[in-house]
Amino acid sequence: MKSVRPYVFEYGLIVATMLVSVLGFWDIYFGENADPNPFHHLHVVTNAIWLGLLYCQLSLIGSTRFGDHRRMGLVILGIAPLLIATTALLSVRSARKGVVSGEGDFLIMQNVGVTLELAVLIFLAFALRKRRRLHAAFLLSTCIMFMGIALLFTLISFVPQFKIEGPETFYRFGTAAMTGQAICLVVALVFVAKDFRNGWALLLAALFFRLNEVIRSSLDKNRLIEPLTEFVGSMNQPLTFIGSFAVMLALLATTGVRNARSSG
Repeated sequence: MKSVRPYVFEYGLIVATMLVSVLGFWDIYFGENADPNPFHHLHVVTNAIWLGLLYCQLSLIGSTRFGDHRRMGLVILGIAPLLIATTALLSVRSARKGVVSGEGDFLIMQNVGVTLELAVLIFLAFALRKRRRLHAAFLLSTCIMFMGIALLFTLISFVPQFKIEGPETFYRFGTAAMTGQAICLVVALVFVAKDFRNGWALLLAALFFRLNEVIRSSLDKNRLIEPLTEFVGSMNQPLTFIGSFAVMLALLATTGVRNARSSG
């Protein structure tokens, strides 16, 4: 218990993200129209591994097993590009589905934005690894990104006030999104209050959702949402996956983390 007490908020965030993620994916696997595909399986497994690694890393730090923590860091280094690649792949598939159906992709900016922002957060985590608390905060901030998306689907699936029951109630989708973003912002502010010098990393992650909405609104006013959806949807899926993986791996390599960990 002593190893848990100093990190009770961190443990709480990771576990809460795990639970909300299960609820967010519930309809895809167990809903009335459940039809999970291999891409969903890959995304779910990758997210679960990532959150599991964050939990294990936190446990190792709490137990002062720093050697094991550094070695597991190499596993995270390998999983991070896979996480970004699967997220990018699902963004392309979502956009393509919107184009084919003619309904568009309401999440196009969030999908594209979150993919890029996750990459930024992970890159900063490794680039600033010598500042251990900030390094940890940036890794933990990825939970905020997962939580924000999962909360949206959890709310519209399980909370009556947010369920979409027809075209006249589609506005609830936006209401659910704003509610989820507000919850993420509150969670981030708790970490800022707990540790102002490093908690801002989680606040940055929470504000990314709002930034994406501002960009979406601007694109919408300039009638660029449809061209963006068509562009993303037209991307080659295997090349998107391989390219995203390679770019993220190359970015992490520029931080020198592999050499630093090997020499340590």
